[in-house]
Amino acid sequence: MMTNQTPDKEFMEIRISGERDKLTEWVMDRFRVLMAEERVDDAIHFADEWFEWMDPDNYINESTHFFDEYELKELYESITN
Repeated sequence: MMTNQTPDKEFMEIRISGERDKLTEWVMDRFRVLMAEERVDDAIHFADEWFEWMDPDNYINESTHFFDEYELKELYESITN
């Protein structure tokens, strides 16, 4: 549980874990919708793209990298200028 006393690192770990959980749920829901709509080819292509997120044996080992787009842009500009 996060409070205003939660250290920044722990806060970010909890936040990223939550975002990852939401993304995984969306992937599974979208696959089910495509199958229910009998869009099997679309579902297979979708599953192929998101396989690592759909496979419970690999999901836990899959690295997740999030970034702040403004920090990334600033880093890019500092390197290229």
